[in-house]
Amino acid sequence: GEHAFREIEARTVASTVEHAEGSATVISLGGGAVLDSGTQQLLDRCTVVYLECDEETVAARIARNSGRPLLAGDAMARWSALFITRKPVYERLADLVVDVRHGSVSELGHRLEVALRDYAAAKQEVEN
Repeated sequence: GEHAFREIEARTVASTVEHAEGSATVISLGGGAVLDSGTQQLLDRCTVVYLECDEETVAARIARNSGRPLLAGDAMARWSALFITRKPVYERLADLVVDVRHGSVSELGHRLEVALRDYAAAKQEVEN
């Protein structure tokens, strides 16, 4: 069930973060991965980007992809309930917030790249 999935997920995230440390690696996590306290501690050592999206955009995306087990049934009601509990965690962990409501995958990738570059430059200035 979900509990076993979350345990496997937490171990996988821990292993991936440990192996990626010190490198420029993108690790894309599922929405619930950050609920694990061990995962949260690991993410404190990483640059975390919260890809922010509104409910209307999420509804359109969910309508195109019905294969999400935690969203079975009334997908938007379930998403809203999950999001209410998860959003504060996303915001607390995020070093950067990138709005992904509008744009093609290519445009959003470019927006993310620019945000990360700017973040790294600002962080470098503070450290010098």
